[in-house]
Amino acid sequence: MAVTVKNITLWRKEVENKPGVLAQTLEPFAAQGADLQVLMGYRFPGNENMGAIELYPVAGKKLTAAAAASGISASAIPTLLVEGDNKPGLGHTTAQAIAEAGINLSFLMAQVIGRRYSAVLGFEKPEDAKRAAALIRKATAPAKRPKPRGKRP
Repeated sequence: MAVTVKNITLWRKEVENKPGVLAQTLEPFAAQGADLQVLMGYRFPGNENMGAIELYPVAGKKLTAAAAASGISASAIPTLLVEGDNKPGLGHTTAQAIAEAGINLSFLMAQVIGRRYSAVLGFEKPEDAKRAAALIRKATAPAKRPKPRGKRP
């Protein structure tokens, strides 16, 4: 299976870094039966008292209401979700394509589960995300096989 690349909107909340904040933030989503694909929670380097929670997807009235109840709002960070079958060197191929174009990443979170690869990439500018998406698609496209030649008489 080819790698897919799509723009996503992360929903984000800055939080006080203390026990139970993540569970409290997620409770309204659990109550609505949300099936989250991405969930990140981290503390800010240099300010251990603060952190952020980011998640995806939030769509529809119920989940939008759950987001509001949790104090989570749509982030303006241009973000891509890259998914596909894992293969050796896939992370490097993606990073190299972005680097060669002079595009800087704001963040990267990647993982492999079984044979599937998934990465969330954040960028400084929307045009960087757009360029990176095209570059990632091109760099990870399956190699085309040459067409077989017909028999010569």
